[in-house]
Amino acid sequence: MSEKLEPISFFQTPPELPNPWASSGALRRAIRSRVSDEQWREFSSELSTFGARVMPDIDPLGLRAEREVPVLISYDAWGNRIDQIQLSSAWKDLAAISAQEGMVAIAFERKYGAASRLLQFGKLALFHPASAFYTCPLAMSDGAARVIEVHGDAALRARALKKLTSRDPFEVWTSGQWMTERAGGSDVSQTSVTARYEDGAWRLYGDKWFTSATTSQMALVLARVEARVEPRESEPAKSSSAHRSTEAQLALFYVELRDARGRLQGIRVNRLKDKLGTRALATAELTLNGAVGYLVGKPGEGVRTASSLLNITRLYNSVCCIGAMARGLQLMTAFSLERRAFGKLIADQPLHFDTIASVRARTEAATELVFHTVDLLGKDECGVATPEETLQLRILTPLVKLYTAREAIQNASETIESFGGAGYIENTGVPRLLRDAQVFPIWEGTTNVLALDILRAMGKDGALQPLVSDLVTRLKGVPTSLPKARIERRLSALAHHARKKAIQAPELQQQSARDFAMALAETVGGVLLLERAVTDSLAGLAASRFIGLIGEWIAREDDIGAMDLASVKKLALESV
Repeated sequence: MSEKLEPISFFQTPPELPNPWASSGALRRAIRSRVSDEQWREFSSELSTFGARVMPDIDPLGLRAEREVPVLISYDAWGNRIDQIQLSSAWKDLAAISAQEGMVAIAFERKYGAASRLLQFGKLALFHPASAFYTCPLAMSDGAARVIEVHGDAALRARALKKLTSRDPFEVWTSGQWMTERAGGSDVSQTSVTARYEDGAWRLYGDKWFTSATTSQMALVLARVEARVEPRESEPAKSSSAHRSTEAQLALFYVELRDARGRLQGIRVNRLKDKLGTRALATAELTLNGAVGYLVGKPGEGVRTASSLLNITRLYNSVCCIGAMARGLQLMTAFSLERRAFGKLIADQPLHFDTIASVRARTEAATELVFHTVDLLGKDECGVATPEETLQLRILTPLVKLYTAREAIQNASETIESFGGAGYIENTGVPRLLRDAQVFPIWEGTTNVLALDILRAMGKDGALQPLVSDLVTRLKGVPTSLPKARIERRLSALAHHARKKAIQAPELQQQSARDFAMALAETVGGVLLLERAVTDSLAGLAASRFIGLIGEWIAREDDIGAMDLASVKKLALESV
C-alpha cells in the first residue's frame, strides 16, 4: 500500500503597509519645502491623522467597492424604464469620507490661501490608492466647481458651487464630465450632441460614448448649439447673449441629471462599460433626449470654458499617479522585508535593493514635479502668480500629466515583477495596480495629444522660455558637488532643439514632440530634486540616481538611425 502524501503548502507573508504619510518621504519633502512653518505644523498634523485612516478604514472600503461592481438596472419589475445604477455601499461610504475630509472643499475654502491646494492634493495622494478610483468623481467635481466659479452666473454659483464644495455627506454633489462621443475623444470638433432652444430652454440631444461618474447629481456637457429663431412677439426677449441667434458652434452646458423624485430627466443609460480597470467606477454610454441644459460661458467658447476644468482634472490625474507610485513602492519595500529567497531577505539582495532604489528615485522626481505644478496652480487661482509663473503653469499642466502617467505604468509593472508569481495572482490585489494605471495616459488627453498641447504652449503662448529661465535660476543655487552638470547640458540641448524646431514645418515639429516632452519633464524633475538635495541628503541620493537613470539627451534627428518622415511612415505602416 502506497504511503499517503501530505499536501504541499505554499506560504508567503503578505506585506503590511504603514501609515502612507509616515512612509512617504517624497511627499513630505515636496509639501514641506513649499509652505511656512506654521502651515507645515497644521498640514503635517492633518495629513498624519488622515494617513492613519487609510489602511484600516479606507482601504477595506476600496477593496469591497472593487468586488461589488456597479450594476445597471434598466427596467423595474413592471416593465418601466428606470435606468438605475446600483452601487456598492462601500462606494457610498467613500463618498461620505471624501466630503467629511474636504477632498474638494479644501481648495475652495482657501483657508491657507495659495497653499490650500498643497494640503488638498497631499491628502488626495494618500487617498487615491485606497479609494477604488473615487478620485475620478472628485476630479470632475473640483473641475466643475472651478468652471462655475470662474464662468458661472450668480444663480449657478449659488446653486451648484455650494453643493460641489460641501463637507456635508448628505448635501454634497459630485459632477460628471461628458465630452467623449462615438467619433472619438480628444477631437471635440467631431461633437455631434446638439443643443436646441425649445420652449424657453436649451435641450440637449445625442449620444455620449464614455461618461464617468454617471451617478453624479450634475454634469458639464459639451454640445453643438443649433441656430435658433428669434423670439416671437409673445415671447419675452432675453437680454443674455446666450439667447441671441447663433451659428452652430460648441458650448458648455450645466445639466442636472434627476428630478426631485430621483428619476433621470431626458437621459437614457444604454449600458455600462466593461473596462480593463477602474471597475468600481460606473462608466456609461448615454443618450440625451431633451435633457435641459444651462449655458456656461458663451456659445462658441465651449472648449475655452472647459479648459478650466481640464487644468484641474489633469493635475488630479498626475497626483493620483504619484499616489499610485508611492503605493507600489511601499508594497515593494514591505514585501522585500518579508520575503526570503536564496537564504536571506530579498531586501538584502544587492540587485533587488538596487532596483527599489531606482523606483524610489523616479517616484521622488515625479512627486517634486507634480507638487511644483500644484504650487503654481494655487498661486494662479489666488491671483498671486507672476505672469511668468502663469506661463509655466500653462506648459507644466500637460507636461506633468503626460510624464507621470507613463511613469505610473512602469512603476506598476515593476511592482508586480518584484512579487514574482504572487504579483500575477489577482486575489493578492497587486495586478490591479497595472490594470488601473493604464487609464492614466488615456483620461484627460493621451500622451500624443498632450505632446501637441505642449507644442501649442511653446509656440502660441511662449511658455517654454519662462520655464527654462526659472530652471536656470534654480540651478545656480545648486553646488557643483551635486551632479548638476548633466542636467545643465540636457537643459541646453532641449532649449536648442526647441529653437530649431520652431522654424520647421508643423509636421516636423510634431514628429519628435513626444520624446521632447518626456525629456523636458525628466529635466524639470531633475532640477527640482537637485534643489531639494541642497538641504536633504536622502533627496541628494535620489537626485544622483535619477540623473544617472535619465542620462544625456540627444535629439532624435541627431542620433544614429535618424529617419525622415516618409521613412518613419513606411516603417510604421507597411507589413512586416
